[in-house]
Amino acid sequence: MTVRIPIRRLWPEPSTQPLDDAGLTALYGRADQPRLRVNFVTSLDGAVSVDGYSAGLSGEPDKRVFGLLRMACDALVVAAGTLRHEGYRAVRLDERRRAWRQANGLAAYPTLVVVSGSLDLDPAQAAFADAPTRPIVLTHADADPPPGLTDVADVLRCGTGRVDLAAGLAELHRRGLTQLLCEGGPHLLGALTAADLVDELCLTVSPLLAGPGPGRITAGDVTAPRHLPLRHVLATEDGVLLLRHARQQGGWSGPQRGPDRLSP
Repeated sequence: MTVRIPIRRLWPEPSTQPLDDAGLTALYGRADQPRLRVNFVTSLDGAVSVDGYSAGLSGEPDKRVFGLLRMACDALVVAAGTLRHEGYRAVRLDERRRAWRQANGLAAYPTLVVVSGSLDLDPAQAAFADAPTRPIVLTHADADPPPGLTDVADVLRCGTGRVDLAAGLAELHRRGLTQLLCEGGPHLLGALTAADLVDELCLTVSPLLAGPGPGRITAGDVTAPRHLPLRHVLATEDGVLLLRHARQQGGWSGPQRGPDRLSP
């Protein structure tokens, strides 16, 4: 993509030099152990959306990191409500990012994983019907799939009455999907936090006061606070902050084969 708004590192090791895609990939790359990374955008006053959608908070820098995070993951995890509301399409990558993945021993596309307790899903939605890699639906033993869903997705049942997220993630790891990227929504983040499954949060802070009304990036039952240390702070000239918090440093573990850089 053409970069119009440079991203620079504020902390640690401040630099005035803009980060190219290779530099950003090094900061946001794959870990050497299983990891669940969550990616959200928020306003200054904590809103998760503007006019009901997250797109009102996102700009070029956020979309740039958003794309690189998708490039680096094995699977993209999203709640069914977010899939429906945000109108998810098939998870596809451009040619350069597919080449990066294949050069680093990964499948050309990440796998879409949809978390749904009710299985209120439309098999004709492009996220399923047009998917380049067969999606996975994570649900529980008591949910009944709608007609046609098993034709376009693998249905994994973990738990009874509600989705057992810990068991679901363990099953994804067993399938080789160890680098997981969650894009929400708030109730899924709340449930993952309650289960102490969040290893990393990538948070874009938009320089915008959204006012009262929108919810926060997390929702659900009250849970114990979780400590998540700050690992880096990036910024743009228009006031956007890009924060990365993680349990461990756990950065890029190196390519499995071939180059580990994405050409800018």
